[in-house]
Amino acid sequence: MAATAPESPAEAIDWQLLDLDGLDQRLAAGENATALLQQALRDADDTLAARFLEGTPAFELVPLRAAVMDEIVTRVWTLCLGSLADEACLAAVGGYGRGELHPASDTDLMVIIPDTLPEGLEACLTDLVTRLWDIGIEIGHSVRSVEDCVTEAAKDITVATNLMESRALAGDRQLFDAMQTATSPFRIWPGPAFFEAKLAEQQRRHERYHDTAYNLEPNLKESPGGLRDIHMVGWVAKRHFSARALSDLVGLGFLTENEYEDLIQGQHFLWDIRFALHLLAGRREDRLLFDFQAELARQFGYKDTEHTLAVEQFMQRYYRMIMRLTRLNEMLLQLYQETILYADVDEKPTLLNKRFQVKRGFIEVTHRNVFRRYPFAMLELFLLMQQYPEIRGIRAATVRLLREHRDRIDARFRRDLRARSLFMEILRQPSGITHALRRMHGHGILGRYIPAFAEITGRMQYDLFHVYTVDTHTLMVVRNLRRLGVAKHKAEFPLLSQMHARLPKPELLYLAGLFHDIAKGRGGDHSELGAEDAYAFCLQHGLSRYDCRFVAWLVRKHLLMSMTAQRRDISDPAVINEFAAEMGDLNHLDHLYLLTVADIRATDPKLWNSWRESLLLELYRRTARAVRRGLGRPIDEDELVAEAQHRARELLRRRGLHHMTVRSIWRHFTPDYFLRYSAAEVAWHTEAIHSAGDAAHAPLVLIEDDAKRGGMEVFIYTRDRANIFAIAVSALDQLGLDILDARIITTDNGYTLDSFLVQFEHDEGEGHGARVERMRATLINHLHDPEALPEPSSRIAPRRLRHFKTPTQVDFSDDTRNHRTAMELITGDQPGLLAQVGYIFARHGLRVQNAKIATIGERAEDVFFITDDDNNPLTSATRQQLRSDLLSTFEGESDIMRRGDGV
Repeated sequence: MAATAPESPAEAIDWQLLDLDGLDQRLAAGENATALLQQALRDADDTLAARFLEGTPAFELVPLRAAVMDEIVTRVWTLCLGSLADEACLAAVGGYGRGELHPASDTDLMVIIPDTLPEGLEACLTDLVTRLWDIGIEIGHSVRSVEDCVTEAAKDITVATNLMESRALAGDRQLFDAMQTATSPFRIWPGPAFFEAKLAEQQRRHERYHDTAYNLEPNLKESPGGLRDIHMVGWVAKRHFSARALSDLVGLGFLTENEYEDLIQGQHFLWDIRFALHLLAGRREDRLLFDFQAELARQFGYKDTEHTLAVEQFMQRYYRMIMRLTRLNEMLLQLYQETILYADVDEKPTLLNKRFQVKRGFIEVTHRNVFRRYPFAMLELFLLMQQYPEIRGIRAATVRLLREHRDRIDARFRRDLRARSLFMEILRQPSGITHALRRMHGHGILGRYIPAFAEITGRMQYDLFHVYTVDTHTLMVVRNLRRLGVAKHKAEFPLLSQMHARLPKPELLYLAGLFHDIAKGRGGDHSELGAEDAYAFCLQHGLSRYDCRFVAWLVRKHLLMSMTAQRRDISDPAVINEFAAEMGDLNHLDHLYLLTVADIRATDPKLWNSWRESLLLELYRRTARAVRRGLGRPIDEDELVAEAQHRARELLRRRGLHHMTVRSIWRHFTPDYFLRYSAAEVAWHTEAIHSAGDAAHAPLVLIEDDAKRGGMEVFIYTRDRANIFAIAVSALDQLGLDILDARIITTDNGYTLDSFLVQFEHDEGEGHGARVERMRATLINHLHDPEALPEPSSRIAPRRLRHFKTPTQVDFSDDTRNHRTAMELITGDQPGLLAQVGYIFARHGLRVQNAKIATIGERAEDVFFITDDDNNPLTSATRQQLRSDLLSTFEGESDIMRRGDGV
């Protein structure tokens, strides 16, 4: 339903937009009607686009385009039907029926025909559709009798909705009136049934978008809080209350003047974006794709600042508007529900305390002055909903009072001991914590109680790593932490649930989750700034100084565990000892482990996988062992090697390998090998090497599923050469494999033991056995001629990657303990990146001793431990040349990938 429905759209059309008199004269003169109307429509669209770019708002242009379309379509109707023009009725339906047409919107038409079809009408209607397409109008059309309309509308609520907001354009108006009467709420879909069906339809639509509007590329129409939610409000108002425009809801008592202004302001804002999006895309497009976000931000006047990109400012405004519209939609639907479904239900309220009662399952205030007299009740409301889980929601009238009084949550309110006690009590409840925080956020209470949280509301990060806004991500972190303490979910992460059950004060963990990203977008280190905020908040809320420091430590260190697991060599005892020293004790380690897992899982549903899970678990177990041992007795490398060898020997003895055979194979293996591989892997490799014999002439390639790490383990044993790594990653790239991890070990007698954890980028549609054999054959074929190094081919990056420019950084450091150079490469992720790196290494005659592969959204953050051909660290000159080659390759390559010029 439009905000206003123009009585006579043609009156708004000026001659610059569409010269109707001139058009009719030329048609009467016999000019080519299709070409003439096609040009008229193009000129009108060009004029509308120019006016929009000059600053005319979309709410003025959208009805104008519908009016232009009316004039074009009705003239085609007359031309095609001639003397039969009054034998049927042409009607606009859908958005066009509401008098709303954006630049590339479909023009939805319906032809209502009489029960008996006049001779020649069918051919005329076919000509009509063809002529409209030839003119360039993308139509959606249907041809129905009145009886057909009733039948289809009764079966499908969507059809009923389209018919409800239809307009007669030309032809027999009596047919149109008959259709409206036959499909009115007195005949089909009465108000209550219509409301329930549309409510269920909205719930299903929201579920398709994961119940959040805060995805990276939201849909302007279909996401929660989008245009469809506004339409939903209008449809019910029209069906049940016979409203003609959204403004009628004020007179009916469903909206205040301010709420109506909020609703219309939101609709106009979304219209502006949609109008611009259609022009920019050159097609019907309702998704705010990365392809368009930055340019839209520029068009709407946003500029980059020191700490925030223009596109992030633009999208934050969008997300905040969506949140306001979502709140209005929920409140209105609640009011509809009470009025339409429960109007005749007289139920005595159940008193909870002197401030709140429950009626028909919904909590409400006992008096409209409750929040004025007792401001702290705005927090008490959410605590009561936790304590009485049978409460279905908040009464709409109470929601309105909450909106009207939330400005009273100020510095004085935050100093109120009752408010502080209530907030902490919410976090200490045995259930309902996530729901309480989400409700508080949805109704604008959480951001007022914690002003720093208001700053991150709707804040997006323009990258592919964080798929939710910061506020949504934060509440999902708390949800993930809370879920670990719920008995019915403990099978998801048994170890983590056991840890959570041992926590003496789980609210400390929830506070850390609430504050871990609260300083995003301020500039500076958000972990440090967030830790300061968390400490002050905890101190104000009566926590002991130890607990305050503990929460602040968790916020300050919340990235440490994931960064250590993904970017450092956690098989190195020195790394584990250093990390253990940071933890200090098992309590700190347990809490940080729980927070890290919850954080990663709330960043992107696709980011959490078996590989990351195994990395973090390995780091946790190794660190826990070091902590239990005592920080004064650091883990000794020789002890770990001896332990790994002992376990592997036991496995091999059971498989029938003589200890002297094992000793013969192992005598050239370095300690690094036994540190980096588990006993089971060592036994697997040893048995295969023994069975294969001399691998000098035939490289040994083993492939096995690694369920724990979520991929396939590819193990290569062959004569070592400088370009073995380059050949292997090139072959894996050609196979379409995504490399998750690499472990490179060289024996002291000139062999290499290389392992790659890989996943297929796409399902190849072949059986598992055939896939493994194809991988093995390809690798062996490449490794048979290690001197023939294929130059990696360029491939076009996926659409999303092409819209981000990550400056390439190459940094070197000395790994003196292992007598090698560590090189960190940060660049834009792209297909075949590792193959490119391997090729450059091979050209420089470098050996890869180990690698840590990490892809974070659109960024590749890889660490390589490398030496020269004589197994020495890189010289300064080699480092400088290598950096130069990598920078020139990936800076230029990223430009090609973004343009899509790669072959």
